[in-house]
Amino acid sequence: PEPAPAASASLRVPRRCIFPCVFQAILIFCWVYVRKYQSRRESEVISTITAIFALAVALITSALLPVDIFLVSYMKNPNGTFKVWADANVSRQIEDTVLYGYYTLYSIILFCVFLWIPFVYFYYEEKDEDDGNTSMKWQMNICSDTSTVFSTSSFLFCIFADGLTALSFSISSLTVIGMLAAITYTAYGMSALPLNLIKGTTSASYERLENTEDIEEVEQHLLRIKSKCGDGRPLSSRDRRTLHQLEERLRTLRRRERHLESIEKSWWTKACEAIRPLKIVWGVFFIIVALLFTVSLFLSNLDKALHSAGFDSGFIILGTNLTNPLNMLLPVLQRVFPLDYILITTIVMYFIFTSMAGIRNMGIWFFWTRLYKIRRGKTRPQALLFLCMILLLIVLHTSYMIYSLAPQYVMYGSQKYLVQSNKTIDGQPWNVTLVSKDCDADAPEDQCIVTRTYLFLHKFWFFSAAYYFGNWAFIAVFLIGLIVSCCKGKKSVIEGEVDDDDSDMSDDELSVYYH
Repeated sequence: PEPAPAASASLRVPRRCIFPCVFQAILIFCWVYVRKYQSRRESEVISTITAIFALAVALITSALLPVDIFLVSYMKNPNGTFKVWADANVSRQIEDTVLYGYYTLYSIILFCVFLWIPFVYFYYEEKDEDDGNTSMKWQMNICSDTSTVFSTSSFLFCIFADGLTALSFSISSLTVIGMLAAITYTAYGMSALPLNLIKGTTSASYERLENTEDIEEVEQHLLRIKSKCGDGRPLSSRDRRTLHQLEERLRTLRRRERHLESIEKSWWTKACEAIRPLKIVWGVFFIIVALLFTVSLFLSNLDKALHSAGFDSGFIILGTNLTNPLNMLLPVLQRVFPLDYILITTIVMYFIFTSMAGIRNMGIWFFWTRLYKIRRGKTRPQALLFLCMILLLIVLHTSYMIYSLAPQYVMYGSQKYLVQSNKTIDGQPWNVTLVSKDCDADAPEDQCIVTRTYLFLHKFWFFSAAYYFGNWAFIAVFLIGLIVSCCKGKKSVIEGEVDDDDSDMSDDELSVYYH
């Protein structure tokens, strides 16, 4: 049911103006982001579209959070009473629109994570083998994935009585995985990104000089080894092994020489040198934001540790006892649409960029085995799918991170409710008045409308408990990463661009960015 005409008119203007622009901005960002990192030599249309689509769906899902909060806040007046159009429960069902949006987007996310992305990934894995059984294996993989998803879905729907509970359990499980990814990559990236901007990189000309000296040293060593077989005697196995290692080393150094020469002459390098002061300013700004997030997260977790209802409740707080900067700022901005929307978008994009910085510095690992490296213009299709899968899970976890930073804002927005205040004289009742109070977990259900986001995030107490301990781990990894980043020196100007296992053909891709 639609709200009253006046309410519809009030909501229609920001909805029409803001939401299409946000949708278009998300699609443009995802396209530019994926195209920046994908390999030009090994790019595949299906993997590119899949990566862009998966990342866009995750960002659109996160964009529903401020909409959800805006709607529940818009139903009530500042004095704690419901507006005329929302006074009846049937009119408040406008929130069901957001709920259906979450149903749709979360279902698409589950489809991408459990079926479509694995299917595209294994398709290209089998395609690399290039044998006659590729088509058969391709069909077997999709049938196996479909069967697994169907069995899992049937199992969850059998356990839980309704679709909301089953969907909430599935999304919460993915959010826990996203929490682990955020602890691994985002926490480290929050320290690595700003400090790298502040420190800058080494000079390309200085690195070329050092690289030239290394080439001369390796060439002289090669000549000494080859001179041993000048009279026709064969080299020993040890010398042959050393010769092979030196030849590989020489090829890598010559690739570095070509890359450094290309970067030194590029207009992009000159432009980066010109905006060096701006990078320092951005670095200082990002480290301040990182410290603000960490302090806010610490105060929120400390509040839960001291005043929550305990482990069995998922550390839920009845009211706010220790406030933090973001918890104070967001409800104030929420009163003027779309200021809180802009801040939420900024927080999400900040997590995306810091996560990408962490992934690029560390690579994609499975325990102690490095699976893929993420590099500009050189990321393989399979690595690109892994990258977007990780970012998708991190964006899912971002909603809970925002809740951790501002629990009252995420649950109720700026809603207030009325409570009786009894004034007495000499112990006798004298006057009974109604005063407004901020909505919290202790408020009556019929007086405060909980956001649909909160219903998804806190359907199961044990997931909330896992998020609580994960926040402490996030803070610890950030502090460790900050110490490590401070101790490191300047990065190479071609950091991660040249490795021993690169082919000479990869040098051609460099011209895309620097010429």
